[in-house]
Amino acid sequence: MDITILTEYFNSYGVLIIFLIVFCEYLNLPGFPAGIIMPLAGIWASKGEVGIVTTMVISLFAGLCGSWMLYLIGRFGGNVLLPKYYKRFPKQETKIKRLIEKIENKGNLYIFISKLLPVVRTLISFPAGIIKMNFLQFTIYSGLGILIWNGVFIGAGYFLGEQVIGILT
Repeated sequence: MDITILTEYFNSYGVLIIFLIVFCEYLNLPGFPAGIIMPLAGIWASKGEVGIVTTMVISLFAGLCGSWMLYLIGRFGGNVLLPKYYKRFPKQETKIKRLIEKIENKGNLYIFISKLLPVVRTLISFPAGIIKMNFLQFTIYSGLGILIWNGVFIGAGYFLGEQVIGILT
């Protein structure tokens, strides 16, 4: 997806496209460039196409929905899916076990920090569900991290405007 296509989608579907792309990105689906859509959403907000608060709320809710989905898959299906995954990708077992151990040891802080790190931020929800982390705490600390991460990207578009497109492309 490039900026022209995303702009066309936004013109056709409005804020729904922001929700869908951010949601899919937090589900860790490839090809959904929330790192591009969020700055574009900031640009649209700066031009009055959509409110900045609306953009932030939608991106936060979309990020939480994607995170909740992976959390729930981990919580209710992780013990069945994980052994199958280990069989298919045996080199990943050590990494996943270390990730689970970090969540168990550092809990809420690790969830918060993970939501601020590329790649990890979209993966952390699944192991949090596997260990049955408290859902409310997971939501609060995920939400704080998502708000900061998305806020930086949306804010970049809002305050830097069209200049951010040159940085992203």
